[in-house]
Amino acid sequence: MAKRVKVLYTIPNFDTAGSGKVVYDLVKHIDKTKFEPHICCMHNKGEFFKQVEALNVPIHMFRVAATYRPFVTLAYRVWKIRQFFKHHQFDIIHSWHWSSDFTEPLAAKLAGIPFLYTKKAMSWGNKAWRWRSQLSTKIVTINSDMKAQFFSNMTDKVISIPIGLNINDFGILEKRYNNSDGYSIDKDDFVIVSIANLVAVKGIEVLLEAVKQIDNSKIKVFIVGDDASDYAIDLKEQYANSTVIFTGKKQDIKSYLALADVFVIPTKDEGRKEGQPIAPIEAMLSGRIVIGSRISGVKDVLSSFQDWLFESGSVSDLKKKLESVMQLHQEERRQLAKRMFEIASESYTIEKSIQMHEILYLKMNKNRA
Repeated sequence: MAKRVKVLYTIPNFDTAGSGKVVYDLVKHIDKTKFEPHICCMHNKGEFFKQVEALNVPIHMFRVAATYRPFVTLAYRVWKIRQFFKHHQFDIIHSWHWSSDFTEPLAAKLAGIPFLYTKKAMSWGNKAWRWRSQLSTKIVTINSDMKAQFFSNMTDKVISIPIGLNINDFGILEKRYNNSDGYSIDKDDFVIVSIANLVAVKGIEVLLEAVKQIDNSKIKVFIVGDDASDYAIDLKEQYANSTVIFTGKKQDIKSYLALADVFVIPTKDEGRKEGQPIAPIEAMLSGRIVIGSRISGVKDVLSSFQDWLFESGSVSDLKKKLESVMQLHQEERRQLAKRMFEIASESYTIEKSIQMHEILYLKMNKNRA
C-alpha cells in the first residue's frame, strides 16, 4: 500500500474562526486511503471543537504564526515552527489562517514542505500578503475576482476551488408559519430573512431602509446573527419593531429559512467584504429565492441570476428587487426558487470541492518528490 500523504490543516481555532466548518468537512470527507489529515490550532475552546475531536484525527495545539516583534528574536520563533513541521514530517501544509502572516509559509519553506493557503476574504493592503503569497507553493481562491485583483503576477500558483457544502444536509424546505424559537407569521405575510454577524460591512441598514420605503405592513424581516456590536445596537434602536425582528445568534438557521419568502445578502463593497458567502448558498439549497449585492463572492453565487443582483449600497435598487419578488405569482416564485436550488446543488457540492483538493495535494506531493 502506497504511503499516505500527510496533510496538516492549520487554523487559529474552531470557536471564532469562520472556516472551522470548512476544515472539518475537508478532514471528514478526504480519502483516508490516500491521505492522512492532521489539524493544528491554538486552543480547544467552543462547542464545535467536540465535533472536531470526534473525527479521530491527530490534533496539535501549537502556534504556527509567530508574532513579528521583537524582531531580534523573530528568526528563533520561526525556527521553532519549522522544527514542529519537520518533526512531524508533514508532506503538505494547508493554512486556513485569515491573516497576512508570513512566518508560517517561511517556516514551511525552511522545512522543505509545500505550503498552500486559502484566500478567504477580499482584504489585502499590506506587504505581508505579498510575502505570504510569494512564499507559498500554491494559493487557493474562492471567487472569480481574487486572481485578477491580488495574484495577476503569480497566476501559475493560483487555483480556484469554491467552498463545497454537503448537499445532503439541505433540501427544499416546506413553507412554515412558526418556528422552534416561537416566532410566527401570517399566511399572507411576505418574509425577508438575512443571516449575518452584524458588523457595518454587512449593509443591513440598506435592506431595512428599502423595506421602510416599500412601507407595506405585511412585510416581516428577520435579522439573524450576533447582535452585540455597536453597529447592531444602533440598528436595533433605529429599526426594531413588530415587523423587523433581531433574533440574535441562532443555531437552527433552517427554522428561519423555512419562514422566508426571500433571503437577502446586502453586503457593502468596502472593507473586508465577502470571499464566498455561505449563507446565501444555504438559502438556495433550502429552496429560497436569494437577492444579493453585486460584489465579489455574491455575484459568483448569483452568476446565473443577474436579475437578482442589486448595486451595492443602493436602497432604491434593492427596493425594486424586493418589489419584483413580491409581484411574482406563487408558481413563479416556486419555479425561481427551484432553479436557484438546482444551480447551487450543481455548483457547490462538497464532493466536487474535496476532489479538487485531493488532485491538488497529489500534484504538490508528486512535484515535491
